[in-house]
Amino acid sequence: MERSPAPDQRISGAAPRFALLFGAQFAAVGVLLPFIPPLMAAAGLGAAEVATILALGGAVRLVSGPLGGRLADALGRPRAVMAAGALVAACAAMLYGVAGGFAGLLAANLVFAVAFACVVPLGDAMALRAARAESWDYARVRAVGSAAFIVAAGAAGWVAERAGAASVAWLLAGALFAAALAALRLPVSDAPTRRRGGAFRAVWALPAFRRVLVVSALIQGSHAAYYAFGSIHWERTGVAPSVIGLLWAWSVVAEVALFAWGRPLAERLGARGLALVAAGAGLLRWGITAQSVDLTALVVAQALHALTFGAMHLATMRVMQHAIPAQVAGTAQTLLAAGIGAVMMVATLAAGWGYAAMGGGVFWGMAAMCGAGAALLLRGWLAERG
Repeated sequence: MERSPAPDQRISGAAPRFALLFGAQFAAVGVLLPFIPPLMAAAGLGAAEVATILALGGAVRLVSGPLGGRLADALGRPRAVMAAGALVAACAAMLYGVAGGFAGLLAANLVFAVAFACVVPLGDAMALRAARAESWDYARVRAVGSAAFIVAAGAAGWVAERAGAASVAWLLAGALFAAALAALRLPVSDAPTRRRGGAFRAVWALPAFRRVLVVSALIQGSHAAYYAFGSIHWERTGVAPSVIGLLWAWSVVAEVALFAWGRPLAERLGARGLALVAAGAGLLRWGITAQSVDLTALVVAQALHALTFGAMHLATMRVMQHAIPAQVAGTAQTLLAAGIGAVMMVATLAAGWGYAAMGGGVFWGMAAMCGAGAALLLRGWLAERG
């Protein structure tokens, strides 16, 4: 008689729909992160103006993300809130393509920030609930998003070279329209609706949430100097732009590999073990980045992205899956994203001052953030089940 697949190995039920959702969402991110700042620069904005627009958008997301999550929990309709956010963000993306000057691009970015802030966290919250109910592998499905990031970034670069920087706005809009449609195709959530107030307080009262927020903010926040100044540092030290692009792509390839095939490791280590691996990898990665621009060393450092980002993300999602009640899952996920974003903003500002003063030595500051996270973990922080 044919044996049915083990529950922890199957990809069934809602999983293909979430794979489509993650693919569309992270295709949008693959266009957004590398190419919207150059679009602004090509429109004639100076570096200070671009930084101001991005910083204001980041500040808005700190508020709009948790409010979107709270609305989704209050209504009991997370897929509708997610689809609406993606649709409005798609319209804002089109504004990037036609807006001119500082005021127009600022308006486009603020609308985008308000709308998009809750989209990815709500997708994670729904996917974690479905993965637990149907016993499929969240990480393997999430790997589709990372793969889509690579493909979209490459496609956007090809389009920008041939059609101009503003052309990527239409790719971004298309990916977001696809994300809205994918959200509407998700199964209707049967999560109980929380109609009384106090969702933010209820989430913050959970020790597991507070602890995962602190640890994740330290280790994920340690990427701030890399995101802001990694490419700049490498280019200034003689690394060719084409090689820099390959180094970024390689880091995401390593992340995809962990998400796709790392479940046995995750089950063996648990959330705390995964986070400790992430912290240790961060100490090594940022130490290498601070000290060397040798290509072999950078290839090794970029491969560690699978651990510094990927392992920490998986650790965080395990806690969120097991320790957060379904009634406040959307609120918790968006609060988590906002908290990490706040630390990332502060770390980015500090990295700007640090890079101006010490160049690549700024990455030692990022290593120190991982060291602080490791110290907390060694004291017993981060339990999966509260």
